[in-house]
Amino acid sequence: MADNEKIKVSIDGITVEVTPGTTILNAARQIGGEIVPPAMCYYSKLEGSGGKCRTCLVKVSKGSEKDPRPMPKLVASCRTTVMDGMEVQNITSNEVVEARKGVVEMLLINHPLDCPICDQAGECHLQDLGFEHGAVNTRYEFDRRTFEKIDIGDKIQLHMTRCILCYRCVYTADQLTNKRVHGILGRGDASEISTYIEKAIDNDFSGNVIDVCPVGALTDKTFRFKNRVWFTKPVDAHRDCPTCSGKVTLWYKGEEVLRVTARKDEYGEVEEFICNTCRFDKKKASDWVIEGPRNVAHTSVISSNHYQTLKPLPVVKENLQLKEANKHQFERSVRL
Repeated sequence: MADNEKIKVSIDGITVEVTPGTTILNAARQIGGEIVPPAMCYYSKLEGSGGKCRTCLVKVSKGSEKDPRPMPKLVASCRTTVMDGMEVQNITSNEVVEARKGVVEMLLINHPLDCPICDQAGECHLQDLGFEHGAVNTRYEFDRRTFEKIDIGDKIQLHMTRCILCYRCVYTADQLTNKRVHGILGRGDASEISTYIEKAIDNDFSGNVIDVCPVGALTDKTFRFKNRVWFTKPVDAHRDCPTCSGKVTLWYKGEEVLRVTARKDEYGEVEEFICNTCRFDKKKASDWVIEGPRNVAHTSVISSNHYQTLKPLPVVKENLQLKEANKHQFERSVRL
């Protein structure tokens, strides 16, 4: 097969051409929409990520043109590369939907449902998964794990009780800094992020562990409990920074900048990592060149009250037609 030759894969009945070596998840992302499997641990910017959370499980109903046999078990789409002629089922498979429901139940075994007081609320992918696939009751009968909060320096707080062990913060520290001092200790239900984590703040890019965390385990202490994200106004801005790209999202409340984050794509992944100076020290509008409002998906709670274009709703049009018909009926009855 030539280097530039594409292979075809079908996902939920939609065919797409991709380069050899592409994973099922990234092939689905090229199609977009609802058929893209969720991912809590995979991060395209972090080498080696994926294969931990199992939320991206899919069913391969046809292996390839050469070997059409289906794969005997559900596979992690973030770790499975496509084959020419492969057919994959995601939301069209009841088996996948039920398996995802079980995965969410497992992730919520120890993760507390404290969304009303969690700063990640409104930006939490586990919150979305819990809403879509969560069960009313859990089969878990034992006590949940609890941990004391740990301050990672003066800007970041680790709430290990909320951690789902996705490893994103470990990969971020490992690949953006030359002195990672934390990781996963223990095995099974004894696993936790630990080992001198209080010292992990002494590098210029440590704040990025906040952005990559999919839940509220790692939060910005300068923003904690200040406001809800859907009450803020996100705008894109940049500055001439000698350390990073300087391209960020500012979160306004009135005229005050409550926090600064890296810009994220439609899958919640950081486009370019930013330094701690941009994140923590530049909280004035005068520090930045404002580019304009951040485009927020209409399905996100953050889009509340952030209207850019207004379109008439079909139901409004129907109501106007009904109102006009009633008016004619009334006038006709008066004449009679």
